[in-house]
Amino acid sequence: MSERVLLIEDDSRLAGMLSEYLGKAGFHVIHAENGARGLALHERDPVHAVILDLMLPDTDGLEICRHIRARSDCPILMLTARGDPVDRIVGLEMGADDYLPKPFEPRELLARLRAILRRSRTGPESEGTRSSRDVLRYGRLEIDRGARAASIDGAPCPLTGYQFSLLLALAEHAGRVMSRDALMDAVKGEAIDSFDRSIDVHVSRIRAAIEDDPKKPRRILTMRGTGYVFAKAQD
Repeated sequence: MSERVLLIEDDSRLAGMLSEYLGKAGFHVIHAENGARGLALHERDPVHAVILDLMLPDTDGLEICRHIRARSDCPILMLTARGDPVDRIVGLEMGADDYLPKPFEPRELLARLRAILRRSRTGPESEGTRSSRDVLRYGRLEIDRGARAASIDGAPCPLTGYQFSLLLALAEHAGRVMSRDALMDAVKGEAIDSFDRSIDVHVSRIRAAIEDDPKKPRRILTMRGTGYVFAKAQD
C-alpha cells in the first residue's frame, strides 16, 4: 500500500511536478493549495508525512506546522524560498523533522522524505514480544527502540522522529562525549549540517521533553567546544 503524503504548496506548477515525481516513486500525494485546506485534509484523513511550504497565501506555514504537530507526530518536511536561517530554526523548534530550501532537486526531496519516514517507523514487535534489549532505562527515563518512543515515569515524551534518533544515539553512547559530526554520523546525517546550529535546536527540544528543568539539564550535558554527553547516572 502506498504511503500517503500531504503536500501543502500554493505553487501549482511545483505541486504538479512533485506529485508526479513522488507518485512514480510509489507515494500517494494529496495536494492542498493553502494552509486552511491542508489542515482540513490532515484532520480528515491520516497521512504518513507532510511536505509543507512556509510561504502560503492564507497563513504562515510555521503556524500550520505548529497546528499539525499539536495533533500528530507524523514527519514534517518544510520547504521555503526564504533564505533567513531564523525560519529554519523556528520551524525545527515547532517540531518539523527536516528543512529544504528552494530551489531544490526532486531527488534530494525524495531522499529526505524517505529518511524522515524511515526514522518515524516503529519496530514490528508487539509490546508483549519486544525484547528487554530494545528498552534502555536511565532512572525515570525509558527509551524504547522498537516503539521509537521515550517516556518519563510512563508519561510519553513529545519527540519528532529525528529527535528520537538523536536521543537514542546519545543514550547508546552514555558517558561518552559526542561531537556534532559524530551525532550526524550516528543518525546518517540526512537532515542537518554540523556547521550550523540546527543540531543544537534539536537538542534543546529534546531537553524540553525529557529534562525536569531544561535550563539546568541533568540528562544531556553540554561539553563546550566539543559536543554533548548523555549522563549515565540519572534520577
